[in-house]
Amino acid sequence: MFESAELGHRIDKKTYDERVPVLRENLLEAQFALGRRRDFPVLILISGVDGAGKGETVNLLNAWMDPRHIVTEGFGPPSQEELERPAQWRFWRLLPPQGKIGIFFGSWYTRPIVSRVEGNASTADLDRSIQEIIRFERMLTNEGVLLLKFWFHLSKERQRKRLKGLEKDPATRWRVTDTDWARFKKYDKFRKWSEHTLRHTSTGNAPWYVVEGTDHNFRSLTVGQTLLETMRHRMENGEGDAQQVRFTTAPLVPPIDNLRILRTLPTDAALSRKQYDEELLRYQGQLNLLTRDPRFRDHSVILVFEGTDAAGKGSSIRRITAALDARRYRIVPVAAPTEEERAQPYLWRFWRHVPGRGGFTIFDRSWYGRVLVERVEELCPPASWMRAYSEINDFEEQLVRNGTVLIKFWLAITKEEQLQRFRARETTPFKQHKITDEDWRNREKWDDYEIAVCDMVDRTSTEFAPWHLVPANDKRFARVDILQTVCDRIEAALNKKH
Repeated sequence: MFESAELGHRIDKKTYDERVPVLRENLLEAQFALGRRRDFPVLILISGVDGAGKGETVNLLNAWMDPRHIVTEGFGPPSQEELERPAQWRFWRLLPPQGKIGIFFGSWYTRPIVSRVEGNASTADLDRSIQEIIRFERMLTNEGVLLLKFWFHLSKERQRKRLKGLEKDPATRWRVTDTDWARFKKYDKFRKWSEHTLRHTSTGNAPWYVVEGTDHNFRSLTVGQTLLETMRHRMENGEGDAQQVRFTTAPLVPPIDNLRILRTLPTDAALSRKQYDEELLRYQGQLNLLTRDPRFRDHSVILVFEGTDAAGKGSSIRRITAALDARRYRIVPVAAPTEEERAQPYLWRFWRHVPGRGGFTIFDRSWYGRVLVERVEELCPPASWMRAYSEINDFEEQLVRNGTVLIKFWLAITKEEQLQRFRARETTPFKQHKITDEDWRNREKWDDYEIAVCDMVDRTSTEFAPWHLVPANDKRFARVDILQTVCDRIEAALNKKH
């Protein structure tokens, strides 16, 4: 894959000086058109061999275009905050919004390749990372991101000469580090595993552009022209722009056997007041002790609360937080996305709330809105909510593998119980704010929501992140059931042998 990037391509200074002004003008025009349209973002990954001109190219792109509309991020070794979260978290939260250009100097490729070269990861580990990357990049491009991946390459001899030349010049000596030379000694291994990675991750939706790094003029024009042509092509053709895809109806297909899992729940499950008071205090005390256990510092907890309107999510959350140190938990209420959130991939608004180790985050509604309300209300095309199942599973698997105790609750009540609670809210002054016209409108689509929930459970109740379905007609039973589940899951995580 790298042979064609070792041919010694060069462009003379006269040709370069003639082409650059036109290229810069066209790039600026394309950048401003992107900003006016604001229908997709551009993300540029700059990776490759040390000394091949990666940093110079990043600076050049910022000089050729308006840097106020470019988000440039350089990635070194991960910080402690980043190490406490999934490996992709440091990239998730820095993605450019629609209408902007992002440049990542270093990316999600660095850590897997370096780990394999250094012997800290096996080939199987690298291949697993490759598959995760492929799925992540597919999600980005499905969300409309124009992803350009540049790999700057040098032959072993040219890299040695390049590093020596930079080191010899007092003005550029600072750019060559001990790490650069240490990696040079392992050039053959880096080449082997880099080529392995690039070959498997150069996909139709996110191909690699391998750029020869020997000649400044050649690599600069190559990157600039490639960026211009791909931006123009997207704006002229709209290919891959998920926001332009629209369908008039979302297919809500009843299960063939008509077996809907929500209808199998024991709706008559209940607790007496005495049982409730005893069990509530017991599990609240247990939860408090578990979160103060020294071993808890190696984990984080995410609770996801979904359920039928008026099923008691808020009151259940309050019984959990009553047992926690207020400094250690955070509740994230999820409403309609803001303008800022709509300019990012769907999961971005949730990625940024992922807690570090020792953290406890509760989502009052969650990323499942895409396969529930957005599906039923036709707020997104079927292609978007259908692919969301796999994207959600990938996200949750990364959380769990990073040490997160992820517990997902669906609180279910019958249609008759919901009607009683709606009417009670209307007639009780301090509860009237809880009932809206939207609640009544959602009730009219009860059957559609039931189908969507059953699909959701079927497709996203996984071994690493199963759904816990809670019969919630009796609020006391539901609250205790939830607290007991939280305690059991945290205790199991603390006692798990690594």
